[in-house]
Amino acid sequence: MTEITKKAEDIIKTLKKHANPEAVEAMKRFGIKAEHALGVSIHELRRTAKSLGKNHGLALQLWESGIHDARLLASLVDEPARVTEKQIEAWVMNINSWDLCDLCCSNLFDKTPYACKKCFEWSSMQGEFVKRAGFVMMACLAVHDKEAPDSEFLQFLPVIKREANDERNFVRKAVNWALRQIGKRNTGLNRAAIKAAEDIKRLDSKAASWIASDALRELKSEAVQRRLRDRRGVGFY
Repeated sequence: MTEITKKAEDIIKTLKKHANPEAVEAMKRFGIKAEHALGVSIHELRRTAKSLGKNHGLALQLWESGIHDARLLASLVDEPARVTEKQIEAWVMNINSWDLCDLCCSNLFDKTPYACKKCFEWSSMQGEFVKRAGFVMMACLAVHDKEAPDSEFLQFLPVIKREANDERNFVRKAVNWALRQIGKRNTGLNRAAIKAAEDIKRLDSKAASWIASDALRELKSEAVQRRLRDRRGVGFY
C-alpha cells in the first residue's frame, strides 16, 4: 500500500466518523442520489480540504473510492494545473448529482485549460449531469474568469438558446444560471443576454419560457442595472 493510498483510507475513515444519516435523507429530498453518501456537511469538507492542502494524487484516490463525500472532497483538494483532459472526462461521466456537478465545476474544472472547450462539448451531450456541467461551467467562468473577453461569453449564447428547450430540471436550471451570470458580467453582455432571453421566450417550450422569464426578471431588474451602471459596465459581483 502506497503512502498516498493509506492517507486516503485514513481520510475516508475520518469522514465516516462524521456520517449523518439524517443529512443523507435530506439530500434525497433535494434530488441528490445518496446511495453512496455519508452526509458529511460541506462546512466539514471545506475544513478538511483546508487542512489537507492541494494534493493531486490524493484527489485521485479519494475519487476512486466512489463515496459521494470523498468525491466532493477530491474536487476541493485537486490541483487544476495537474488535471488532465482525460481525467475530467472520466470524472464528469461519473457524476450523478447536481451538488457534485456544481462543486467540481466551480472548484476545479473551470480552473483547467479545458474549461471553455468543455462548455461546448458537454452542453451538446445527452446525459443530464454532463449537459448540466457544460452550462454550470459557463456560469462559473462568467463569475471567476475576470480577464476573459466578452467574445468568450457571446459565443455561449447561441448554445444556451439551442438547449433552452430541455425540460429536465437540472439542465434547465443550469441553462438559466449560465444566461443570468453572463448577463450580469457587464452592460454589453447584459444587453446581449437580454436579447437572447427574449429570443428564447418565443420558443414553444415550457422550459424555454421559464428560463427566459426568470432570466429577464433578474437581468432587467433595477438592482442589476444599478450595479452595472455603478461599475460603468466592467465590474464584477
